[in-house]
Parts: sequence; C-alpha cells; structure tokens
Amino acid sequence: MFTGVLKKMQSEISQEINYYLNLSGQFLHMNQCIDKTISLTHKGFECLNCQKTEPIFRQGFCKNCFFESPQAGDWIMRPELSTAHLDIEDRDLAYEKKVQLQPHIVYLALSSHLKVGITRKTQLPTRWIDQGAHQALALLEVPNRYLAGVGEVALKEHFSDKTNWRKMLQFQSIPEIDWKEERNKAIDALPKDLKPYIVQDENILTLPFPVERYPEKVKSLNLIKSESYTGVLKGIKGQYLIFEDDTVFNVRSNEGLVVAIDAI
Repeated sequence: MFTGVLKKMQSEISQEINYYLNLSGQFLHMNQCIDKTISLTHKGFECLNCQKTEPIFRQGFCKNCFFESPQAGDWIMRPELSTAHLDIEDRDLAYEKKVQLQPHIVYLALSSHLKVGITRKTQLPTRWIDQGAHQALALLEVPNRYLAGVGEVALKEHFSDKTNWRKMLQFQSIPEIDWKEERNKAIDALPKDLKPYIVQDENILTLPFPVERYPEKVKSLNLIKSESYTGVLKGIKGQYLIFEDDTVFNVRSNEGLVVAIDAI
C-alpha cells in the first residue's frame, strides 16, 4: 500500500515509456503494475504550493494559491501574456524571469489530431509524453516564452491548440499525417520575425506508450465523487491510467489529492 499526495507521473523513454509515481517520496514504477489489480482510494487534499489540507481548486492548488502563486499565472496557459522580458512583474518577477527567460520550443504534435503547442526546451520530450502524443516535431526554438506565445498564436489560425483526450486514448482513431506538408504549412504561417528561429532538424519523434489495450468507450474516474475504485490496469498514455473496463484516471488533473494505492 502506497499513500501520499498525487503529482503528475515522471517519465523516461527506453524501449517503451517508463512511468513513475512519486507519492510523498514513495516511488512506484507504474509499468510493473500493468495487468495487476489496482485500487485507488481518496483520503484527502494537500495543496501543492502551501501544503494546506483545503480542497483543491485547480492545477493542484487550493483556491488562494491558484490566484496568488506565480506558478498559476495567466501566462502559464497563455504564453503570449509573458512580460518578464520587459522586466514587468505579474506575481513574482524573479520566478517569472527564471521560467520565461529560457529557450522554448514551438512544436507540432499528433495526439488526438495534429496540434500546436509550446514548452520549455528542458521539458522535451516530457511535454509530448504528458500530452499522449504519438509523434511530435520541434518547429521553432526561441529564447523566451513570449516569442513562443507569439508563434503559437500565429499557428492557432491553422492548427488546433487543444487535445481531444478521449480520441487520444482511443488510439485507433488517430489519423495519418504528412509531416513534410504540415511542417511547410506551419512555416508559411509564421511571422517573418520568427523564421530565423526555425529548427532545421526535421526528424519526427515517435513515442512508444506502454498500452496493452486501448479503451473503446472512455469512462473518466472522478475519485472525489466515488472515493474509491478497483480495476485491472491495461496501460498508460499521457498522464492517464487505462483500466480493463474502459475506465481512465487522469493523474495530472488530480494533483493535490491524497490517495492510497495498492497493486495486487
């Protein structure tokens, strides 16, 4: 039995993607749990920022921290709102400079469909793994988050920036992509000021997720409402645990929950 605060699973690529769950310092190699019966029980809450046991509001934070912590600023979800490069503070300029003023990648990824996104360079390929991307391609490497946001905004006129998580989990529905054609389409859509940052490496990264069976009809597990669940784990994709009865559990969206996990 493992008990602790849920945080997103850590991952690494080998012959397949390996997932590790860190429950308050207890590490569980989730790949070893595939084909085993897993029980999940909701025990409480713990804010990832202040550690208070108040209900989680969003992104693993209690309501107060969500509206005050620099880790939940609007520029996180909307990078074009970044201002650290102008020396302008949102919530905490030192933190914002640390995160925003570093190389960022604008990319195309095939998850439920082809989408555009951005991430810090240090977060590759983790970001693609977390999104459940079957394949991905780096398009731009820019020196700060603001420029990445400018590129993403331009490309959103031609590509989606959202993942349909249900289709992403139903792998058989993912379309074939002509990557060369889509890359050229994206480059043509970029502002001239960003074209010097185009990544010349056109290699497509394919991500091998450890899934033995994809769900046919996806059923999302709400552990707060149900309090507990038991099922046979059949795979992991993105930050989702996939069970034999087509139930899926999004670890990332449940960050901050205190849970007990047992694998039989």
